[in-house]
Amino acid sequence: MPSSVLVAYGTTNGSTAQIAEAIAEVLRKDGLTVDVLPAQSVASVASYEAVVVGGGVYAGRWQKHARRFVRHHGRALAGRPLWMFSSGPLDASASERDIPPVPGVKKAMARLDARGHATFGGCLEEGAKGFIARKIVTSGKGGDFRDFEQIEAWAVRIGAELGGEPEKS
Repeated sequence: MPSSVLVAYGTTNGSTAQIAEAIAEVLRKDGLTVDVLPAQSVASVASYEAVVVGGGVYAGRWQKHARRFVRHHGRALAGRPLWMFSSGPLDASASERDIPPVPGVKKAMARLDARGHATFGGCLEEGAKGFIARKIVTSGKGGDFRDFEQIEAWAVRIGAELGGEPEKS
C-alpha cells in the first residue's frame, strides 16, 4: 500500500487549493501520509508513492502551474499511481454530470497513464485576481459552486484504491 501521497495544485484565487486540502484530509483519515503543496513549489516527486494533481480551468486550459508541474515531473509521474482533478465550471453542472477533462489534461492523462480524473465546480468571488475574473464577479456570474461531498467521495475512492484504512469512529 502506498503510504506517502502528494496532492499538488495550481490555483490563481485559492479555491483549487481548498479542494486539494479537502482531498488530503480524506486521504489522511484513510491512514495515508499526505503533503499538500502548490504545484510550483514541488522540486521532486521522488519521495511520494502516489500523486494527485489538480488545477483550475481558465479559458479551456489548466492553470499554468499545474500544466508546468505535469510537464516537468512527467517521467516520474508516469511511474506511480496518479489522479488528476480540475475545478472550474461556475455553475452546478459539475455536480449534475461527469465533465470530461479539458483536451490538454486528457492528453496528459493518456501519456502518464493516470488512473482517473474529476471535474469539480469552481469558485470565483469578490476580490478575484484578473480583469476577466473581476468582470465575471461584477456581472453576477461568480459564486462558489464547489460540492465538497462530491470532492470527498472522489477522495474516498482514491484512498480505497491505495489500500488506505479508514479511521475508526
